Amino acid sequence: MTDLTRSGLFTTLRPSRIAIYGLLILACLVYLVPLFIMLVTSFKTPMDIRTGNLVALPTEWTTIGWTKAWSEACTGVQCDGISGYFWNSFKMTVPAVMISTLLGAFNGYVLAKWKFRGSDLLFGLLLFGCFVPFQVVLLPMAATLGQLGLANTTPGLVLVHVIYGVAFTTLFFRNYYVAIPDALIKAARLDGAGFFTIFFRILLPMSTPIFMVSLIWQFTQIWNDFLFGVVFASGDSQPITVALNNLVNTSTGVKEYNVDMAAAMIAALPTLVVYIVAGKYFIRGLTAGSVKG
Repeated sequence: MTDLTRSGLFTTLRPSRIAIYGLLILACLVYLVPLFIMLVTSFKTPMDIRTGNLVALPTEWTTIGWTKAWSEACTGVQCDGISGYFWNSFKMTVPAVMISTLLGAFNGYVLAKWKFRGSDLLFGLLLFGCFVPFQVVLLPMAATLGQLGLANTTPGLVLVHVIYGVAFTTLFFRNYYVAIPDALIKAARLDGAGFFTIFFRILLPMSTPIFMVSLIWQFTQIWNDFLFGVVFASGDSQPITVALNNLVNTSTGVKEYNVDMAAAMIAALPTLVVYIVAGKYFIRGLTAGSVKG
C-alpha cells in the first residue's frame, strides 16, 4: 500500500481528479459537436442531408461540396466559388500581420527600455486604442482611405488592420520587454551597442514567444474580420468572410448545406493551422511579461 501511495497511483485516481477530467472531457465534446456537424455535413450529398440525421455519418462520402464551394458556388451575381476571396484574405492578412507585429515590437522596445518625457502618457493613449469599438472608426477611416485613394482596395484593408492592431501588439511587446532586466541593456550600451543594435541583435532573438503571440492574435483577428471587409472593400477585393456571408445568403434553388459547410471549413482552416503550428508559444508568451509591467 505504501509503495502504491508513493508511486502516485491513488493520487491520480482521486474522485476530485476524476471529476475534473470528466468535466473537461465533457466540455471538449460539447465544444467539438458543431465542428463535427460542419465536417460531416460538408461530405454529405444534398439528398443525404435532407433525409438523414444531423449528426449521422454520411451514407455516401463525397467531396462535391468542397469542390463546388471552392470554384463554382455563387457569392452574389458571380458563381466562381470562394477561391479568389480566399487568396484575397491572404494578400490582406500576411502583410497586415507582419507590419503591425514589427511596429508593435519597435514601439514596445522604445516604451519599455528608452523612457522619455511623456512615454507613460503615450503608452496610455495606445492602450486606450485597444478598447475603441470597430464601429467608432468606420466613418473617419473611410474618409481617410478616400483621401489616400485606397478606398475599396486590398492595401486599404491592410492599412486599416495595421492601424487598429498596433495598439494590441505594442501592449504585448511592451509588457514582454519590461520583464527583461535593464542591466542587460545597460551592459550592451557600455559595450558600445546603439539603439538599433540592441533591438536587432539582443532583444529580437529573445522575442520568439511574444512574436508567436502577436502573430496568432493578429492573424486570427484579421482573417476572421467581417466588419472592415464589408465596409472598406468591394467586388474582387473582398476577403473570405464577406464571400462566405454572400454565399450563405445567396440561393438559386435548393439550399446546399454541404457547400455552405465546406466553405465555412475552408475559411477556418488557415487559423486552425496557425494554432496547431504555433499554439504552444501562445500561453508561454502571454505569461512571460506577467510578473512585471
